[in-house]
Amino acid sequence: QVKLVESGGGLVQAGGSLTLSCAASGLAFSTSAMGWFRQTPGKEREFVAVINWSGNNAYAPSVKFRTTISRDNDRNTVTLQMNSLKPEDTAVYYCAARTSRYLATLAGQYDYWGQGTQVTVSS
Repeated sequence: QVKLVESGGGLVQAGGSLTLSCAASGLAFSTSAMGWFRQTPGKEREFVAVINWSGNNAYAPSVKFRTTISRDNDRNTVTLQMNSLKPEDTAVYYCAARTSRYLATLAGQYDYWGQGTQVTVSS
């Protein structure tokens, strides 16, 4: 059974930083592309960042240069470091996994999802 568990969300002031972590189990983590998405009420799930098996990555334009995605294949974890946070970054952040090793930016291309962690950025 695949399980993705996010942690690290919370309340932060604008301009601050936050690190989200995702612990994965039950899948071939080292060959899985791992992504982060976010969602606000009434909106579709939005791509944030993705990292593939070899460390190649991609970011949404809205977070590029403020965000770093990384992975530890020994610990089966993926991390999202977010800096210079803005109120518009407020959302529930989801960790997602693909059985494919290639990068993907659409939610429908992911096979497994975590329960999400709330990030709130106050102005």
